Amino acid sequence: MNVQRKKGWLTAPVMAGVALMAAATTTPAARAAVSTFSTAAGAKESGGNAVSATATFTTSAGQLVITLANLLANPKTVAQAISDLVFKVSSGTSLSSSSLLSSSGKEIAIASNGTGTLGSTVATGWGYSSTSTTGALDVLGTQTAPKHLIIGPGAGGGNSTTYSAANSSIKGNGPHNPFFYQSATFTIKASGITANTTITSATFSFGTKSGNNVPGGSSVVPEPSSLAIAGLGALSFIGYGLRRRFKK
Repeated sequence: MNVQRKKGWLTAPVMAGVALMAAATTTPAARAAVSTFSTAAGAKESGGNAVSATATFTTSAGQLVITLANLLANPKTVAQAISDLVFKVSSGTSLSSSSLLSSSGKEIAIASNGTGTLGSTVATGWGYSSTSTTGALDVLGTQTAPKHLIIGPGAGGGNSTTYSAANSSIKGNGPHNPFFYQSATFTIKASGITANTTITSATFSFGTKSGNNVPGGSSVVPEPSSLAIAGLGALSFIGYGLRRRFKK
């Protein structure tokens, strides 16, 4: 067998294994942990309308970044738009001195015929409050309300901006327009946050009346140590295959 071909056969897998190992050995200052909370399949708000949302939390040294997204396509009512998020952190982490550093979302204005027009990316105008272990993002208690709720995509999902099922609480509704289109991002400064901080729960709120709450379940992205194990596994597999090929 041609040795040069063997080297080419090895290049991509070896590099993949090395990349996984490198990702696992970044310095602590660069490390970040990611967890996502989602509403359950078939979830409904208090009025019986379907809702679908996710909150992705990225923790790193002194900072928490939250991306809040509405996945429900072609909503019927403003009660299906996100207006609030409450989350809790693990004991040993303090949010007491935390503050909202920045936030942003892309505006969409929905006309009386259901056609949405995308606008600029602007500051959300949402408020933030916290206790030692709980943080809350909310638009209803601000001067921005009842605008800037987060609405999902239009009919068909994707990047659709046509809301064919929407009623008058969405279409051409002056007080509720503009919405944020699909998602908004919030950056929270907190000296007690580290890459090892765990988000233990998240609850979404919908609509323009407080108390319309839906809990979220979590999934966690593997820690860097898991990436290291995957990298070692990949290199071990390469070594096994290499021994077999050279014995032929």
